[in-house]
Amino acid sequence: MWFSDLPRARPLHATLLLVLLLVLCVPVFAQSASIVVVTAADGPLTELDRSTTEQLYLGRRGSLFQGQGVLLVDLPSGPVRDEFYLRLTRKNPSQIRAYWSRLVFTGRAQPPREAASTDDARRIVLQTPGAVAYLPRAEADDPALRILFSLD
Repeated sequence: MWFSDLPRARPLHATLLLVLLLVLCVPVFAQSASIVVVTAADGPLTELDRSTTEQLYLGRRGSLFQGQGVLLVDLPSGPVRDEFYLRLTRKNPSQIRAYWSRLVFTGRAQPPREAASTDDARRIVLQTPGAVAYLPRAEADDPALRILFSLD
């Protein structure tokens, strides 16, 4: 007898599974909606373009146009960091780790300084002239920060 209930239960199970997946995925998509590259509002940097930001975060460039040094700050491993590198460089986390391992091993560049959290990244940027970090847009809503570039 229970076999007769099976055809009616499948659409219900599929619908419930779909709703569950949507509910679980919405926070992930909402979190990765926008990432911005920031610096201190009173600092010398006023803007960065995509190409320069990518060159900086891939170690292809260590200073800006007038020889101005830049301290890059990375967030700890996690979804925001992965999303940032994927959007900016089109490289996944494994590719980024391998890329930086090669650069460090050959002595060509050092990776960005890793912050302990978004609050730590914000603190480093505010205390260090020329420091640049990326943050979720919701965490960059601070008058002491200047948004240099946005990855929407």
